[in-house]
Parts: sequence; structure tokens; C-alpha cells
Amino acid sequence: MQLLPPFLIILVALFSTCSSARVFSSFSQNNNIANGSEGSLVTSKTVTVDKSGHGDFYTIQAAIDSIPSLNTQWVTVQISPGIYKEQVQIPIDKPFIFLNGIKGREQTIITFDANAETDTSATFTSSSANVVAQGITFENSFNHVTTAPAIQYVAGNGNTIKPAVAARILGDKSAFFECGFIGLQDTLFDAHGRHYFKSCYIEGAIDFIFGFAQSYYEDTMINATVGTLTKEIAIGFITAQGRGSSSDSGGFVFRGGLVYGNGGQVLLGRAYGPYARVVFIETKFDAVVAPQGWNAWKSSGHENNIIFAEVNCQGPGSDTSKRVTWEKKLSESELKEYSKSSFIDEDMWTSHLPIPNT
Repeated sequence: MQLLPPFLIILVALFSTCSSARVFSSFSQNNNIANGSEGSLVTSKTVTVDKSGHGDFYTIQAAIDSIPSLNTQWVTVQISPGIYKEQVQIPIDKPFIFLNGIKGREQTIITFDANAETDTSATFTSSSANVVAQGITFENSFNHVTTAPAIQYVAGNGNTIKPAVAARILGDKSAFFECGFIGLQDTLFDAHGRHYFKSCYIEGAIDFIFGFAQSYYEDTMINATVGTLTKEIAIGFITAQGRGSSSDSGGFVFRGGLVYGNGGQVLLGRAYGPYARVVFIETKFDAVVAPQGWNAWKSSGHENNIIFAEVNCQGPGSDTSKRVTWEKKLSESELKEYSKSSFIDEDMWTSHLPIPNT
């Protein structure tokens, strides 16, 4: 992951806010339609994607391109099993899209191998509000273990390992169910907006869940593959959260799930932003989690501004006796702020998604 200069981060945030404001104003009526008081939702249209030619489209991008801008009702893109080698983008003006991998994430894979820049390398980029995916794996195959089983990590400017994003999520009210995110460095760019991840699988070694978003991860399987590197780095990092101020709503909350790995150790997170916020609740940690747990990174000396916390976690990696001394201890009232309903869902948007039993 490449750190942006502070002024660029501000410009990106302002652009995202302004752009979102313009689009959300156009969507205000649409949101009222989608989030009706009765809580029901009808998918208005379904288009199909099949690599073998038995659907409406051969590629996922072609299906998305067929959806009109400023769409007001959910459109299901039904994706048949297969490996789709393409970069897929949902633009900011195409809301209410449901990508449905009908045979599950192990059989429905979107993959590409772009690298070096987090803003351009993503296999999947979603910029619009109200986007849902289920049963799909998003993979960046650059330096992935299946294609490069003996990866050498070189420190400094000569890194063999480069940012290679599997998914970049910028739109508000985005949700992912039973999806996979596979990469090595910077796998999931959880960029901006409120996001919900349920029963997903995320794999990587370095900063592989990073960004500025306000996201809730429930029952997530996190596979730390730092042991893949033949010349091992000192340690890997699961999260790099970029919250920029005390009033910033961003943060990552993980509830339940499992953190495990294939050798080598990882920290639960390092501070990408000066007010980074990451909370693990009732998660099982295997021994892959390093005893110190966390790193302040470039916010060293200002650790009081960082909210890194663990609550009722279990497993051999959950021993907090050797954690950094500045790890936060949450009170009961503070912990309530990190429930799903309080943290991302006060307006109950997750109850109005085209997924049953969410």
C-alpha cells in the first residue's frame, strides 16, 4: 500500500464526498422506493452472464454496462460458474445492482493481475451506493501463491511484492455475502462508505484489509499468508485503517470469525491514519497473531488517538498479556457503539437488501 500525502488524502475525501452528495441527491427518491416502510423488495429485472454463451452476456462488465444510469430498482446480475478474467467496474451512477454467483464463491471467480497502484489495479471496483454481491470470489492473481509459489520479498524500493487490489469499494450501503477476496498485498481496499461483510473469506499478507470506510465484518474467515514469502518479512499486517480525525465515522469492526495462517506472524493492524479504529469482538485467533498485536506505524507518539481493541476473543493468539500498552479497553457503553445496528445500520439499510435472512 502506498501512503498518499495528506493534501491528496483530503482532496480524495472531498471529491468522494461531493460526488456522493451529487449522486445521493439523485438517488434520494430511489432510496425511498428501495427502502419502503414494509421492508420488502422486488428485483425488477435479471440479466444472466455465462462464459459458454448460454446467458445474456459473456462478461460481467457487459452485463453491468447494459444497466441504465440512475436505475431506481434492483437489477440482479446472475453469474454462472466460471473464471472470469476481467476488470469489472460499477460506476457511481449505477445503483441497485445485485451480483449473484449462483454456485458460490468457489465456483464463481473474477480475476485479474494488475498491480502497483491501489487506485487502478483493482480487479473489481464498485463506486455506486446500493451494491450487493453474493457467492463470488474477487481475486488479484499478481504474486498469488497459486501462480508464484516461491515469492521473494525485497525491502525498500526494490519490492517484488506490489500493491495488487482484488476489490475496491467506494459506495455507501454496499454489502457482501459469502464472498471471497484473494490477494497478497492490499487485497481489499475498503475505501469509503458504510459496508457490511457477512460470512466472507479474505486472504493476504500485508495490509490486506485497508482503507477509510465504516465497515462491519461478521463471521469472516481471515487467512494470513505471510508464510508464503520465501525471504520472510519480519511480520505481516491484517488491517491498515485510515481514519483521519476523532469526528471521522470510519473504522473496521470484526465480530466472530477466525484469524489463521500458513506460517509467519501478523499483527491485527497498523495505523494507516492518525485516528485509526479497528475492533475485534468474539473472534478466534490462531497462533499466527503476534503477541504485541498492533503497530502505531507513522502515528508513533500519538497512540492515544488510536482505537485498537479486542473484546472476548479466544484461541492461542488471543492472549493480551503482551499486547502494546496503548491498546484500548472498551467499557460496556463504548462496546455498544460497535454493534452492527449502532455502527453501520442505524437507518436499517441492511434490512432492505435483495438477500433473504440477512
